[in-house]
Amino acid sequence: MRSLFAIPIAGLFAALILAPDAQASPRTGPLCPEPAPGFVRCLSTYGSQHALHSPVGGLSAHDLASAYSLPSSGGAETLVAISIAYDAPNLEEDLNVYRREYGLGECTSANGCFRKVNQNGDPGPLPVTQAGWAVESTLDVSMVSAACPTCKILVVEGNSAGYADLATTVDTAVRLGATVVSNSYGARENGLALTYARSYDRSDATIVASSGDSGFTATSFPAVFGSVVAVGGTTLTKDDSPRGWAESAWAYGGSGCSAYIAKPKWQQDKNCANRTTTDVSAAAENVLIYNADAGGWFPVNGTSASAPFIAGLYGRVGANPSPGSLYQRADALHDVTTGANDSGGTGTKCGKDYLCTAQQGYDAPTGLGTPNGLAAFE
Repeated sequence: MRSLFAIPIAGLFAALILAPDAQASPRTGPLCPEPAPGFVRCLSTYGSQHALHSPVGGLSAHDLASAYSLPSSGGAETLVAISIAYDAPNLEEDLNVYRREYGLGECTSANGCFRKVNQNGDPGPLPVTQAGWAVESTLDVSMVSAACPTCKILVVEGNSAGYADLATTVDTAVRLGATVVSNSYGARENGLALTYARSYDRSDATIVASSGDSGFTATSFPAVFGSVVAVGGTTLTKDDSPRGWAESAWAYGGSGCSAYIAKPKWQQDKNCANRTTTDVSAAAENVLIYNADAGGWFPVNGTSASAPFIAGLYGRVGANPSPGSLYQRADALHDVTTGANDSGGTGTKCGKDYLCTAQQGYDAPTGLGTPNGLAAFE
């Protein structure tokens, strides 16, 4: 049987993803396959079965800046790293199509803004390519760019989606100078995953991770670690309010109560004796990106969008705070009070408790809320 890795990536996308416009319908399947034990998957799904010919029909970089009151002036030139599995061969080119579209400035190897290395920190050899993970890489660097146009981007590619390889990418990213590391992947927490906690527990960098895309369920590694900023997801839409945007808990955003990790001292919610995810959230549905091999512009969903966006905000302010600092600045966030992330979005799975239902103040699907400027991340 021919390996998927031997198929040209464009051909693989054509076979699995794209469809004529006339036959297009919403697609909810994940970008990456369900992981085997000891492995993770990227936390994104396709927002559409077909590519778009232009950047319309989803949330743009300008929309995110507007919804979250980001300043027009540039921020710090922080090095933000992406921990990711496998290689995305056209990543730099796809990223700069996105950045040119929204006037974010070039971010290239030539100008020193962009760098891609293997898990050992070397420019080559790079890992094999896996189509879904390549789109995930595109999403990650695009969201960091939307949040922080002035940040420099380091992409560290693991040889596989295994726990050990991805923990190594985090260690390498920090060794190479990243002060923020984004992780858009996850797996159900378990004893084996906990053996890699040290890589995600840093005093020299802020570690950010997606909370998951399976709704209210077991917590996700590595977001479950108390040393990590766990990022949930929201549905963000325009409306006629003074803010101009409405926001609710994304129906598939991850939340849960850990079976392994003790509750951090800064977390005070009452119905989970251990670590509760999430801490903070951002848009995770209908986010536009560009990937040439997947046909151009198309929307994606997932906390894989919200996590790198939040990582970019930490980069933009140039700070290196602990996850607990968010809990001291909750008044600098938009409190999300509607929506639920159980099956059907009704909140019945948790008895309409805060563990799966958005409410005033802290709740597990959206954490403390979503960005309202940069103050919460300083």
